[in-house]
Amino acid sequence: MTSTANAAATGGTAPAAIRSVTVIGLGIMGLPMARNLVAAGFDVVGFNRSPDKVDRLVEAGGRGASSVAESVRDADVVITMVPDSPDVEGVVTGEDGVFARAKQGTIWIDASSIRPDVAARLAEEAARAGLRPLDAPVSGGEQGAIDAALSIMVGGEAADFEAARPVLEAVGRTIVHVGPAGSGQTVKAANQLVVAGNIQLLAEAVVFLEAYGVDTSAALTVLGGGLAGSKVLDQKGRKMLERNFEPGFRLQLHHKDMGIVTAAAREAGVTVPLGALVAQLVAATVARGDGGLDHSGLFKLTEELSGRSGR
Repeated sequence: MTSTANAAATGGTAPAAIRSVTVIGLGIMGLPMARNLVAAGFDVVGFNRSPDKVDRLVEAGGRGASSVAESVRDADVVITMVPDSPDVEGVVTGEDGVFARAKQGTIWIDASSIRPDVAARLAEEAARAGLRPLDAPVSGGEQGAIDAALSIMVGGEAADFEAARPVLEAVGRTIVHVGPAGSGQTVKAANQLVVAGNIQLLAEAVVFLEAYGVDTSAALTVLGGGLAGSKVLDQKGRKMLERNFEPGFRLQLHHKDMGIVTAAAREAGVTVPLGALVAQLVAATVARGDGGLDHSGLFKLTEELSGRSGR
């Protein structure tokens, strides 16, 4: 089914100003985001290094491309959702990259989580190439991407943000312009700092509760109804109780993000003592071979350090 036919079937209608959206990077987050854009009525083209992900987008009503250059040729908006700063640079720069191959006036939205200084530098390069750059990292994990309920923090020109709003609203629920280029990545770094700290403390709380033989499921229910309640508790508590660390957001990516946090804090002269400790715990968990687990897998190291592993 073409994306136009899919829009008719679902009732979605893309705004007239933006028709074609390219998504580069169809991983855990990028693929469900692309599917939601199809459902919203956009003509969605996807590119991914693994062709099977492209096939899954095509099955959902999108179209596939065999290269970055092909994927962006007719795009009104290009979204990049790749793992790290070098990956973003790899797809946007060079003679076959987004900057060289996208048409003038294309809005480029980088939804990846990368270094704020890299985001600002690439925004300058994009603008020189005639593109309209926005750094728009997301929070909410795989489920948020599936439900089109992501929180999106956006850096860039206010006019470009408003122009891109229909696209962002197709994949997110809380969408906020937070400042000039690089600001979205700065806010995302703060987000990852808070999330990592919450996961670590939740892991310690679960180990503590189990040590006393408490009904942990009941305990997390009542904790979730009070001041200790959080989305981290809601989404990660059950995974810890069940020792189910199927990835929604991999530890190796959170390790990368905590590196961004600590480097940016050092550059700004800001002290983040608890953040630095959690960053070390994340690094230790990845170093022992658990980087492919969900970031709730921090629980494994916490349990081991408490001498309670193997339960």
